[in-house]
Amino acid sequence: MTAQRARSALGRYGETLAARRLAQAGMTVLERNWRCGRTGEIDIVARDGDALVVCEVKTRRAGPFEHPMAAVTPAKAGRLRRLAERWLQEHGGAPPGGVRIDVVGVLLPARGAPVVEHVRGVA
Repeated sequence: MTAQRARSALGRYGETLAARRLAQAGMTVLERNWRCGRTGEIDIVARDGDALVVCEVKTRRAGPFEHPMAAVTPAKAGRLRRLAERWLQEHGGAPPGGVRIDVVGVLLPARGAPVVEHVRGVA
């Protein structure tokens, strides 16, 4: 398997774990991997009560790398906000509860269960 395909499979696995965590938290997953031309992709779009949640998922293997949550820089947060605006334009506008950007970090240790961390309202 090529390195790119391995990273892609790792990302998909992390997104599946993240979607499961959001559902366990009472959210409804509306869409996964929503693409907007060259602007980018939203990993998960969900509804939390009357709020729309744009969720970035970062999956890492445990090791000497940065924590998954550190990967969401101010520039990345800005891009997520622009993507959320585009999603809303295509899906009927903002909900009464507004829009929130969350991050789910998935850390895969060499042994044992994955560690899934959900942080609400990062940007």
